[in-house]
Amino acid sequence: MRKPLLFILLATAAGLAQAHTGHGADGFAHGFGHPFSGLDHLLAMFAVGLWSAQLGGHARWQGPALFVLMLAAGAALGVAGIALPWLESGIALSVLLSGLLVAALARPPRLLAMAAIAAFALYHGVAHGLEMPADASGAAYAAGFMLASALLHIAGVAVGQGTLRSAMLLRALGAGIAASGVLLL
Repeated sequence: MRKPLLFILLATAAGLAQAHTGHGADGFAHGFGHPFSGLDHLLAMFAVGLWSAQLGGHARWQGPALFVLMLAAGAALGVAGIALPWLESGIALSVLLSGLLVAALARPPRLLAMAAIAAFALYHGVAHGLEMPADASGAAYAAGFMLASALLHIAGVAVGQGTLRSAMLLRALGAGIAASGVLLL
């Protein structure tokens, strides 16, 4: 459980070593750092990993994989200049709802769970696309935020798998994420 978190910490710290501007102009560094730059993105992706672990079975990996796929689709919309209504509120709501789903130990039918994950991802993806630096390579930027998102999901799944036997701990993690979502709203 500690190794994925250590890897994420080390991977995000690498960008701090770049003392001059212009590094990462290809977009990968910007894309990779984006999910870690805001509590909303970080918590939502971590929560999706937690919830996917709770759902169990194939959903442990289907949830994160679907999130990354829909994140890319949303980013393509954002790059094209298409914004979703109430974008920031939708992102904050995704944090609140994903936290509540974890806290409630919710296990809806898989299709419903995947639809919720896809909707969360679409909002986050549009934000990623709209916030892409103008001089960045779109493919490199997307590869960066998709990798970072996958790592956050893996961390969530790892923590979720490690805490499945402790409903109280899962509820506390979910409640903390949901409370953060309320503050973000």
